Amino acid sequence: MDATPLTDSLTRAPGFVALYRRESPMLLTFCARRVLDAETALDLVAETFAQAFRSRGSFKGSTEEEARAWLLTIARRQIARYLDRGRLDRRLVERVGFQVPAMAPDEIADVERRAGLSALRGALGAELAKLSGDQREALRLRVVEELSYAQVARSLGITEATARARVSRGLRALSRALEPHHHVLVNGGEDR
Repeated sequence: MDATPLTDSLTRAPGFVALYRRESPMLLTFCARRVLDAETALDLVAETFAQAFRSRGSFKGSTEEEARAWLLTIARRQIARYLDRGRLDRRLVERVGFQVPAMAPDEIADVERRAGLSALRGALGAELAKLSGDQREALRLRVVEELSYAQVARSLGITEATARARVSRGLRALSRALEPHHHVLVNGGEDR
């Protein structure tokens, strides 16, 4: 890579810190809008940057926009992994040596305001009420209780395939309902 401010941010520690400072507010809002929790979003941003640092040699872009798109792609994968597992995986963050900063209550409130979490939570509640009781219970067991699909199936007295189908249908319905709220965020967390 040529020595440019962008490649410096991917190859040298001070540049990577600058990249983090520049892009983390946008990523924090992006993640918060998808997981509806500011503190989980902060952890996901740390995981995103840990993964970006680890795989920085694979970045092939040359512009700030490409770097932002690359970070958003990594963030989407981290969010999907979190939603699939129902928990965070902090091993990479620890291996890379990233410190997840703590947020004060006023900082959490600010992230929630910028991400519009109150409206998102309202839309989510309304959509949850529309789901069948079977789907809601399967989602509760899988997402809130963090049970495996086999455990969900046993709890509900259904097959694992049926448990997966109920959770999948429920998540798709929730995703469709929340989609209008999920704009790609740029410029420090503001919608375009």
